[in-house]
Amino acid sequence: MAMGVLKRGPRRGRRAPMAEINVTPFVDVMLVLLIIFMVTAPMLNAGVPVELPESRANALPQEQEALTVTVGADGTVYLDDSPLAPGELADRLANVPRNADDALPSVTLRAERTLDYGRVMAVMGELNRAGFTTISLVTSGSDASP
Repeated sequence: MAMGVLKRGPRRGRRAPMAEINVTPFVDVMLVLLIIFMVTAPMLNAGVPVELPESRANALPQEQEALTVTVGADGTVYLDDSPLAPGELADRLANVPRNADDALPSVTLRAERTLDYGRVMAVMGELNRAGFTTISLVTSGSDASP
């Protein structure tokens, strides 16, 4: 006895359309994406903890129009060589003249080694808020002492 295909009605030789969708490949792809995001998301927020080496890089050439901001050991902020009262930095930065191409001059930030990190970041935040985006941090070279 030969096996034959059961044919119904006028549709001879055609298959009936499937009413079900196979979601297995979709679920597989979504699980792989979920795993990728779960692995990479903590790295985006925290970064990779590394111990940075001492710098023996050559000094960058000094710009003539660079603005110098210094934070002393007692937390006093100096703009060039003049001390500023607390809260005066933002007002003084607003009055800094622009370069010939209408750009703000670059800033060199000098801070005492023993200062609190938050104090230096507050000064950098004020510089950024005033529009100074080119900030150079000044160091004393490669000092091996902690």
